[in-house]
Amino acid sequence: MHDAPDPAASAAATRSGTSRSTSATIAPNILRYLARVAEEDGVDLRPVLEEVGLDATVMRSATLRVSYRQGSDVIRRALERTGDEHLGLRVGAAQHLTAWGPLGLAMMAAETFQEAIETGLRYQNLTGAMLVWSARWEDDGYVLRADLPDPALDPAVAVFLIEEAYSSVATLTRLNVGASFAPEVVDFAFPAPRDTRPFEELFRCPLRFGAPGNRLVLPARWVRATQPGRDSITYTSTLELLDSQLASRRDQQDLLEVLEVSIAQSLPDVPSFVEQARRHASSERTLRRRLAECGTTYEALVDGVRRERVEQLLPRPESTLRDISRQVGFADVRALRRAVRRWHGVTPVELRARLLERRGGGRRGVSLTSGGVSA
Repeated sequence: MHDAPDPAASAAATRSGTSRSTSATIAPNILRYLARVAEEDGVDLRPVLEEVGLDATVMRSATLRVSYRQGSDVIRRALERTGDEHLGLRVGAAQHLTAWGPLGLAMMAAETFQEAIETGLRYQNLTGAMLVWSARWEDDGYVLRADLPDPALDPAVAVFLIEEAYSSVATLTRLNVGASFAPEVVDFAFPAPRDTRPFEELFRCPLRFGAPGNRLVLPARWVRATQPGRDSITYTSTLELLDSQLASRRDQQDLLEVLEVSIAQSLPDVPSFVEQARRHASSERTLRRRLAECGTTYEALVDGVRRERVEQLLPRPESTLRDISRQVGFADVRALRRAVRRWHGVTPVELRARLLERRGGGRRGVSLTSGGVSA
């Protein structure tokens, strides 16, 4: 379950002109299981992880947080290297609640399955998935929704994340409350794959592809059932620990958002790190330490803000590559192209088409060029 935007994050994003926070960090649970599953296929992801700063020592850290961007990049590379169109299903099915640490324990100790789900939703900022989760009772049952927070996300990565999300729900539910569990129905917003048998074998229920949204409908009898591992004392004490962790995360996120706002408001110029330390009445050493505790660096924040601004400007027909390069502080169009390729694995023109398609708009027959817009 993913870092859900909170009001402070939304306010900061609005002030900075960005659509959401670029500094969101997650526990690397997905990446750890992804590396394990890829290894079964003979694919070593260690070089890919090291390229984004996640060597073996770092990945073993219990306190490690990785950026949403790092996670997306590793997943995209893993999909390319394995060639497995059902990689997300396999990664989800390989998991256990113990990977979620104290939150997993709290969910196992909850009185009912519904209470376990609501606990997961409440503390989803502390988990390692990369989606925004919500749940509510609807006409056909208790519906668990998973939404993608990034409109510019690579479509293959988006499919992976939804597959992994619902696969892990089905797998962990069977481990926690009973092997016979099956959803009422699962809706996927992406088109049906060539082979749907892995989905049928995993979910054991009707499936609908190309649906308006991603929905997993849970039967009422399972949602209201008491859990075999329920323990009120363990549940209460674990929630106290989670509340403490959540407060610490919010403090960290506040720092990142303030820095993002400062960077975004200054573009195309970027305040130096020395200037940022002065603005926050902090020494450079202290500010670097605080950013390290957040799992990031000032350079990564600058890169994230630039990326967000590029993704805002690309869909605008009047924006040329030269204009965009100038507005985000790149030296020239070549630097912009290299950055977009690094972020998304595509050219700026390809990314623009993707953004327009995902937003359901854009002028047909209009292409982005270096110096202007041509039909």
